[in-house]
Amino acid sequence: MAIIIKPYTKENIRGAIKIWNEIVREGIAFPQEEELTEISGDEFFSAQSFTGLACDENSGEILALYILHPNNVGRCGHICNASYAVRSDVRGRHIGEIIVKHCIEKAREIGFRILQFNAVVASNIHARHLYRRLGFKELGTIPGGFRMPDGTFADIVPQFLSLSK
Repeated sequence: MAIIIKPYTKENIRGAIKIWNEIVREGIAFPQEEELTEISGDEFFSAQSFTGLACDENSGEILALYILHPNNVGRCGHICNASYAVRSDVRGRHIGEIIVKHCIEKAREIGFRILQFNAVVASNIHARHLYRRLGFKELGTIPGGFRMPDGTFADIVPQFLSLSK
């Protein structure tokens, strides 16, 4: 399956919120608890520095997405943050790697100097392995930094990647 990444447009809102909300409902990766509607989703995706949609080149079907935005403001505005969402029925096909690599290049293109993830849940071993392979550094562990759906608390492992070549 060939994958292309295209920018989000309002015409893609239903497919985009379906994937995003699936991750929100799972409750084990994103900090958000409220699902997006077509209205709030369009506002959210449009407000990012970039929202990329990974689509099957033949069918056009949206398989995954990512958002890229500043992690902070002012003197720290050169640091960006991103979130990735892969549809559950296509996980394990390396689509996550495709969108993370695209995101890294898009962040460089926009002019960010560092990509930082604030809240990678420690148990998300597939993401952590991918990030490590792509050169991210783990910054330590924040014990109990993420509240799981059952009310327990899981550790988070912030990550960063220098975008300088």
